[in-house]
Amino acid sequence: MQNRIKAITDVLDKNKAEKIEVFDLKDKNYIVDFAIIASSLGSRHTLALLDHLKKSIKENETFNNVDESGDWVVIDLGDILIHIMTPEYREKYDMETFLSELGSQGPLSED
Repeated sequence: MQNRIKAITDVLDKNKAEKIEVFDLKDKNYIVDFAIIASSLGSRHTLALLDHLKKSIKENETFNNVDESGDWVVIDLGDILIHIMTPEYREKYDMETFLSELGSQGPLSED
């Protein structure tokens, strides 16, 4: 898993993504084991980063789903979600706080 994450973050870093963060969610009762968040330099750069990832990791990864707009791309690799956002979207949606606090409230009750 660490090799996969390193391959993804290396591609993002090499292609000028900023503020790359990796969140280990294995024990957090979330839909994936890891989430990666990166900032782009703008809308065109967001889509360019998606293209770089598709070309670079396609051999070793299965892209289950890609939801793309110019401001936010979400790539579902099954056990890893990659979020690439413009700085404005990253600030607005503050995924870091959500992912950091995930699981801190304990399991959901089954009422």
